Amino acid sequence: MPVVVATIRTKPGRREDVLAAFRRHTPAVHAEPGCLLYAVHAGEDRVTVIENWADQASLDAHSAGPALAALGAEIAEALAAPLDVAVVEPVPSGELGKDRLPNT
Repeated sequence: MPVVVATIRTKPGRREDVLAAFRRHTPAVHAEPGCLLYAVHAGEDRVTVIENWADQASLDAHSAGPALAALGAEIAEALAAPLDVAVVEPVPSGELGKDRLPNT
């Protein structure tokens, strides 16, 4: 089950614009087949999205889908740097259950 960590660095004063765009587009992503988690988190100058997909085909469909395309177009002018997107997998360590996202 693919896990994606996407970090978006925002231009000064544009963080709220980016968050508003995520609020508009996240319900469509949540409705996509295979979406197990699409959670948006914000810091002072960045927005981080943690995603978990049922399988690679679901992630591929999301990556090529209309919701992500619309979101990307809407936030493009607010980015301070290129997106940092990583597909990762859990590394078992420590206490079972506290060492990974629930669906991984």
